[in-house]
Amino acid sequence: MTDDIEKLLELRKKLKSKKPDFYRHLWWKKPKFKNEPKWRKPKGTDNKMRLKKKGYPPLVQVGYRSPRLVRGLHPSGKIPVVIHNVKELEQLDPDKYIVYIGRTVGLRKKIEIMKYAINKGFKVANPIPLTTSRSEVEEQ
Repeated sequence: MTDDIEKLLELRKKLKSKKPDFYRHLWWKKPKFKNEPKWRKPKGTDNKMRLKKKGYPPLVQVGYRSPRLVRGLHPSGKIPVVIHNVKELEQLDPDKYIVYIGRTVGLRKKIEIMKYAINKGFKVANPIPLTTSRSEVEEQ
């Protein structure tokens, strides 16, 4: 089973490298769309993008999707989970899950979660940034 998942992860990586960025129609012309050129489906009757004319950005289609077994998984093949305290971390299996520390968690609790995660063998995807001084970490 793990060999299948590894192959599918490689396939997903290959597919994602070929996948274009999907932007809304005329995002390059309208200044109000420059800040967030996010996807909107073109709906006009004569819309060139909807008609898939040459020279216009591609439409979102089913064919760009990744394989079902690896959809939503971290590139390591583990399931990502957002953690806000140590209690949530105690219920998880380190072989199955990869941990993200929630963005609203303060430094003291982050350090506590990091220590517990390292002791239990979890991989933390967003560890404490390097801007945190060692003296702060050692004091805790």
